[in-house]
Amino acid sequence: MRGTNKSWFAKGMRDAIPIALGYLAVSFTLGIAAKNAGFTPFQAFLVSFTNNASAGEFAGFTLIAAGGGYLEVAILILITNARYLLMSCALSQKLPPDTPMIQRLLLSYDVTDELFGISVAVPGKLNPYYSFGAYTVALPGWAFGTLFGTLMGSILPANVVSALSVGLYGMFLAIIIPPARKNKILAGVVLISMGASFAFTKLPVVHTLSTGTKTILLTILIAGGAAILFPINEEEDDTKNTESSVLNNNERQASHES
Repeated sequence: MRGTNKSWFAKGMRDAIPIALGYLAVSFTLGIAAKNAGFTPFQAFLVSFTNNASAGEFAGFTLIAAGGGYLEVAILILITNARYLLMSCALSQKLPPDTPMIQRLLLSYDVTDELFGISVAVPGKLNPYYSFGAYTVALPGWAFGTLFGTLMGSILPANVVSALSVGLYGMFLAIIIPPARKNKILAGVVLISMGASFAFTKLPVVHTLSTGTKTILLTILIAGGAAILFPINEEEDDTKNTESSVLNNNERQASHES
């Protein structure tokens, strides 16, 4: 985890640019759902800025539009977003032990699937400023996309809105494919996850569960199994990262001298 807080913040901002663009496109459809639920553009913007959760927001807006009560909305959002509890626990293990509590709380503010993906993929321990930089770029993309969707979504053709909603899936593939190509175990876990996720949509009883509940079950089963079968030795991992950094520095120095 070499580098200054400023350099990690800048790196997080750079890495989050594709995520922000994906959020900007995908949240258009969320803005339409917010408008159908009776939200003003500012209210929709505020919801997305303070609750960056696609499935949770869609579910919430849909239930509000259907006339659901406060308790129903609260329970639905809790179930839909429960997977973020697991992500936060995993991310906390990436932090240095001396990370201040205020930074841990700020880090928990925006643990989305994509931002979690790039943060947990950082080699070695995670400098919180990397995630802070990513949040700075990605969060406005989601919030302003919702705002624009509320303002202009109903004007766009239906096929354009449908096409925009696919962008997030392509962006998420771009996050998981590069590390999977470098690690056969990770690639196997990804393939198993895809197969199990499809199976959960077809199997009796299980297919009736909510999307959030399915995600939690799959995460516990697959991630837990991988952790037991293929544990990572942190000392060896840190040594490899240090050696890799030294080699990269030597290569850059040799290139500069030549």
